[in-house]
Amino acid sequence: MSQIHVEISEVIEARPDKVYAILSDYRVGHPAILPKPYFTKLVVEEGGQGAGTIVRVGMEVMGKAFAYRQTISEPEPGRVLKEADPAAGVFTTFTVDPLNGGAHSRVTIATDAALSPGLTGWLERVFNPPVMRRIYRQELQNLAEYVRKQPEA
Repeated sequence: MSQIHVEISEVIEARPDKVYAILSDYRVGHPAILPKPYFTKLVVEEGGQGAGTIVRVGMEVMGKAFAYRQTISEPEPGRVLKEADPAAGVFTTFTVDPLNGGAHSRVTIATDAALSPGLTGWLERVFNPPVMRRIYRQELQNLAEYVRKQPEA
């Protein structure tokens, strides 16, 4: 089965631990940075903090609705967070790397997504990456704004 890989990074002016805490918080932090109108819902089924969390995510992109059931893992706790929906063939990884002695963070969102067969898959290969990059850029901007509004610990 063919797939696409989409990846985008941004420097966030906050410590990696603070950024990672927001990303791994599926009850408050992570939902707060999801770009509207693309993300229509995020419901926590189990957990809510990092590994072991299970969420249902609703999206609407280019007039089409999508539903995902994602299991969260932490391949490298404090640095790498992974959302996996094997049934949909979609796997998204958030990687937080320290910059400037840990004063800032480079956040990378990377997704591997299975393509449909035939012409539909060809269209997905052409149109999905630019749309996904636009969504991720907005998500990273939302993260930067959200982290700025958080009180210093």
